[in-house]
Amino acid sequence: MRYIEPAIITEAVKKITISAGCDLEPDILEGLLKARDRETSPLAKNILELFLINADVASREKIPVCQDTGVAVVFVELGRDVHVNGDLNEAVQLGILEGYEEGYLRKSVCDPITRVNTGTNTPAVIHIEFVPGEEIKIFMLPKGCGSENMSGLTMLPPSAGLQGMVDFVVSLVVVAGPNPCPPLLIGVGMGGTFEKAALLAKKALTRSLGTPNSRQDVAGLEEEILQKINDKGCGVQGLGGINTALAVHVEVFPSHIASLPVAVNIQCHAHRHKEVVI
Repeated sequence: MRYIEPAIITEAVKKITISAGCDLEPDILEGLLKARDRETSPLAKNILELFLINADVASREKIPVCQDTGVAVVFVELGRDVHVNGDLNEAVQLGILEGYEEGYLRKSVCDPITRVNTGTNTPAVIHIEFVPGEEIKIFMLPKGCGSENMSGLTMLPPSAGLQGMVDFVVSLVVVAGPNPCPPLLIGVGMGGTFEKAALLAKKALTRSLGTPNSRQDVAGLEEEILQKINDKGCGVQGLGGINTALAVHVEVFPSHIASLPVAVNIQCHAHRHKEVVI
């Protein structure tokens, strides 16, 4: 059994919180570069170039990539042979609080009824999963609401089939238009129950950009949906071109014979995320 003090977790979360707001990961930068190089619209190509310049300035100057520094979504994989000498949830929440404060990141979390800001960007949304081993893996995903607000979920009848699932995802992205700041990463959760599909869609965003699902049939679905979305021509910032989305990630889970839940979680072009292993 390995023992970890909460302060170590708090410090690690604080660091990746600040970094996530200012430093885009290599997979995203590479995705934007490839999109710029293949883009056929001069306007869209110019905007993609500006995205890359913005990312460079943000990283060098240590200022946020975007003014919407998001709701903090945290995925924690907790090794079964790890014991935290305190409250894991409190340790993560404190790391988020300190990260947003010390990193000068905008605090956007408020009470849903009174709309009064909590002033700390907490509470964060934390998902904890128990896994084998003696490590704690923490994935930080600041979720801006230009993209989050365009997400959706439907409970399809099984008769809708794969075509119904594909049509729902594509139509949702088309309706979103420029609001989520394309080019996008599309997370899709298929199966399970109402809440499981939504969690799968969010979890799909933790996969490196463009990494296909390990199941060949699911990977084929990802390619099909991506092509259909880009064929619609919404493009970069909704101003046309061939890069409405950079990738589609689909995660699946067995569902009831009478149900076909499908959730879509849309992510903006910046797709800020960071990971740390303790």
